Amino acid sequence: MSRVKTGFIAGLTFGIVDIIPMMFMDLPNRNIAITGAFLNRFAIGFLIPNTTLPLPGWLGGLLVAFLLSVPDAVITGSYAPILGFGLVGGAVIGFVVNKEKK
Repeated sequence: MSRVKTGFIAGLTFGIVDIIPMMFMDLPNRNIAITGAFLNRFAIGFLIPNTTLPLPGWLGGLLVAFLLSVPDAVITGSYAPILGFGLVGGAVIGFVVNKEKK
């Protein structure tokens, strides 16, 4: 499977998994928050397979996820959930994509 297709699938999956709990939360500007979260997680999932770093796959995924999650965490002030879920998802995607390349 091409890297672009893998990234698209990983991005959609990560984005959907991230917004499912948000559907049950009472959030101010709910639609904006859900759209922003989905786009951030989609970008993480899409970029990890399409980025070549001289690191093990899981660590590269962790780095990409960290760099893309920090701005949202700073803006919202919700560091633990945004960084935590982003880092776990990034490491998992990086690990899975690295396994697929072998």
